[in-house]
Amino acid sequence: MLPTLGDFRRDQLATATLFFFLGFQYATWASRLPALKDRFDLGGTEVGLLLMAAGVGAAVSFPLVAPLMRRLGARRLALWSALGLVAVLPVLAAAGSYPLALLVIFVDGVAVGCLNVAMNAQGAALESHYGRAAMAQLHATFSGGSLGGALLASGVNTVTHSVTAHFAVAAAAGVLLLAGSRPRVLTDAPAPPAGERSTEDGKKGLRSLTGASRTALVLGGAMVFGTVVEGAMNDWSALYLTEETGASGRLAPLGIAVVSVMMVLARLLGDGWRNRWGDARMVRVGSTMAGTGLALALLAGGTWPALVGFACVGLGMATVTPCLYVAAAAEGPGALALVAAMGTTGLLAGPALIGFVAGLTDLTVGMTVVAVSAVLVAVCSMRVRFKEREGEAVPH
Repeated sequence: MLPTLGDFRRDQLATATLFFFLGFQYATWASRLPALKDRFDLGGTEVGLLLMAAGVGAAVSFPLVAPLMRRLGARRLALWSALGLVAVLPVLAAAGSYPLALLVIFVDGVAVGCLNVAMNAQGAALESHYGRAAMAQLHATFSGGSLGGALLASGVNTVTHSVTAHFAVAAAAGVLLLAGSRPRVLTDAPAPPAGERSTEDGKKGLRSLTGASRTALVLGGAMVFGTVVEGAMNDWSALYLTEETGASGRLAPLGIAVVSVMMVLARLLGDGWRNRWGDARMVRVGSTMAGTGLALALLAGGTWPALVGFACVGLGMATVTPCLYVAAAAEGPGALALVAAMGTTGLLAGPALIGFVAGLTDLTVGMTVVAVSAVLVAVCSMRVRFKEREGEAVPH
């Protein structure tokens, strides 16, 4: 029996629930950082280390994910790592010391790294099984989960300031989400095409320590540059507006808002664009538009040109990460794990790199690095064969 549109929508909803859950879980504990800061009497450096612990855990998960994917499959790895993230919440609420909280957040990062790879493999499997684009909307759902987690935190906090009560409610909600998605989560991820990525063939190309192909490394490079752009825009856009354009405190938050709103809207529409123009064009045109739009805004100077440039970044980069994940999944679980880990590296290193450049020069030069990074995504993508759509021939 051929799969129907109804089957696709139900499976899409199940996979989207994993993306929603991850955004929800992260926003849940991140929203209570002020309470954790007060509990452990932390300074800014200690809070930064707490956030860094999650990123380090995600990076450390990299060598574990590929063998776990092969042993458990994407479905079981996604569900088990998601359950681990549910368990993190009450344990973090009960943590009695700062070192223990660091350890819990580190474990959270490891589970996030596993779920990130597994759920993107599920998204790629969904597209492969039904022949329909879905990844952009799945990534938009992650943003919806972050919003849901923030709203729940706000709602619970109006009733009680107890972190334990808040995390208990959030953990129960997480279990319900996973229970609802489990029956429809796909069993298998797409396998690499036979003959193209065998061990013997892989010996002819550049290999990483994990046996990743040359294509996987190029995809990883594109992901690094792409996540540098996303991370830097989140961390530095408001400061750029206040320090370089003289924007008021009232206008400064619009920098993040413009990028976020444009990115979510574009991701909701992005799968239709992918079907029409193909993944290769979405990555190359989108990242080029982001880089050139931001560069022109920096040259023009001023608050409103900056906001237009930020909008170009949100619109242009929205479908880049989903398309890169789809291409990486087609290379196999090792490639997908590598690309996800390199993306985490970009998110961690990008904002710090911009700060270092800005410290030596100024923030305009720092933001120029962001624009260049966006263009480098397009350069890297020229060496990648993306999935063809609508009969489009995509050259190597």
